[in-house]
Amino acid sequence: MESRWLSVEEIAAHLGIKPDTVYKWIERRNLPAHKLGRLWKFQASEVDQWVRSGSASQLASDASEGAD
Repeated sequence: MESRWLSVEEIAAHLGIKPDTVYKWIERRNLPAHKLGRLWKFQASEVDQWVRSGSASQLASDASEGAD
């Protein structure tokens, strides 16, 4: 069974970051996201794999982005 698509707010909560940071990570770090019209949607499994693969490892230097 496929999991449902998550919103920006839901994926931000899943990752423990602010929604503004999600948008920055889509642009700067290629966070896996799918645009449906004007909305961004996410699969938690894709985002989790992205984190595990090390693609998010550089984010530690951008920790101040989450403090916005």
